Amino acid sequence: MVKQQLELALSRARYAAIGAAVGAGLGGLFNRNAASSGATLGALVGATVGESRLSAQSRLDELRMRKDEQLGDVLSRSSNE
Repeated sequence: MVKQQLELALSRARYAAIGAAVGAGLGGLFNRNAASSGATLGALVGATVGESRLSAQSRLDELRMRKDEQLGDVLSRSSNE
């Protein structure tokens, strides 16, 4: 449980930093105030993406595990017959 929370926090932080850098860069093309606002918005969007991406990845991993289990069940039934 602690590992999952740590992975989620690190994913959010990573994407927030990337979003802030991109937002500041785009905002900096206009002026300093826009750079600051762009960094803020970019960080918020990045944190949201980081959280949803990690949860989507864990869902995909769970589905893959289920698929492998079901495939194993089907193969074991067919070999028993």
